[in-house]
Amino acid sequence: MVENLRTDVLVVGAGPAGSMTAKWAAKHGAKVLMIEKRQEIGSPVRCGEGMSKDWLKDVGITPSSRWINLEVEGARIYSPSEKVFEINEKSAGNEVGYVVERDAFDKQLAIDAANAGVDVILKTAATNVLKENGKIVGVRAKRFGEPFEIRAKVTIGADGFESQVGRWAGIPTNIATRDMDTCIQYRMTNVDCDTRYCDFYLGKVAPGGYVWVFPKGDGLANVGIGVQLSKVEGIAAPRKFLDDWIAKHPGYAKGKTIDVVGGGVSISPPLKQTVADGIMLVGDAARMIDPLTGGGIANGCIAGKICGEVAANAVHADMVSKEFLQAYEKGWRAKLEEKLYRNWLAKEKLCSISDETFDKVIDALQDVKLQKLNVHNILKAVRDKYPEVTRDFEAFL
Repeated sequence: MVENLRTDVLVVGAGPAGSMTAKWAAKHGAKVLMIEKRQEIGSPVRCGEGMSKDWLKDVGITPSSRWINLEVEGARIYSPSEKVFEINEKSAGNEVGYVVERDAFDKQLAIDAANAGVDVILKTAATNVLKENGKIVGVRAKRFGEPFEIRAKVTIGADGFESQVGRWAGIPTNIATRDMDTCIQYRMTNVDCDTRYCDFYLGKVAPGGYVWVFPKGDGLANVGIGVQLSKVEGIAAPRKFLDDWIAKHPGYAKGKTIDVVGGGVSISPPLKQTVADGIMLVGDAARMIDPLTGGGIANGCIAGKICGEVAANAVHADMVSKEFLQAYEKGWRAKLEEKLYRNWLAKEKLCSISDETFDKVIDALQDVKLQKLNVHNILKAVRDKYPEVTRDFEAFL
């Protein structure tokens, strides 16, 4: 029989957002328990494995060769006719800078959390939340098939894109099919990838999304695709689009696939509510994934630091009401919300434009030097050459 447990802060999910939340709650003096339903943190990998690097220091992550495969110079964005626009890593957004071994990265963040004093239990799945007088006071869980309870002053839902903790707690987490991408990725060897760049291919090759190539080393790359769920039919559609793209590119058609991963990702606005009495949601569970790129590591870690600090403060003050936890809501929104909403609006528009328009956008960008790459600056550059393209985007200007 598994014994019931008590803790100050319970974190459900040991991905980057969960480990970061747990670490910073422990560093601020809370007793923290983190549970993970899988037997191994970080596996199976469901990630393109690219990320930026300028945010790492702010959340206390030290870059390490243990999880960094490659440091890239920037990104290349290909139009449907394969005109190419090159940008450096500082301008390229949250997916470019390092190409990593995601399982090793996740494990390192869990190690950092454990070293900060967090207790970690694997193969432990939350099955529901515990409620008393309308307040969340922990979760019901199973370990090796045996049910037990974990009581906590503050519960953190860090259980990913398919999050159930928020739904059980009564926080609205519904998502429309147009706000979901379905993805598949091959790790391929014997390919002609350029280790200086992460590559992105736009247009009908990936309806509502893009094809990516993230180099892992000489001749080795992650080659994947995300397509908007509302624009395709059948679970096999992403694989067909990816296989078709590979077949048309000899440098990849000659490659050999040594690993396949797949899954869903949200490309939605962030949740309107991420706290309730006794509970907070963080990372993918709070829809903090960038709707334009599908990347969520940086956002999850940035919000996780704030979440951990607020959780510890709530414990010390013995105040875990929704009102007290608003400090987290305000904190993460101040850092992330405006960009997330702007990129969601941009995603909505980009999903409706033609391949001809994509070609014009990339063509226009080839003639300018952008100091900072964002939706506003891109549209200003395109307007100068193809004003008709930007008429539907005036709100962004």
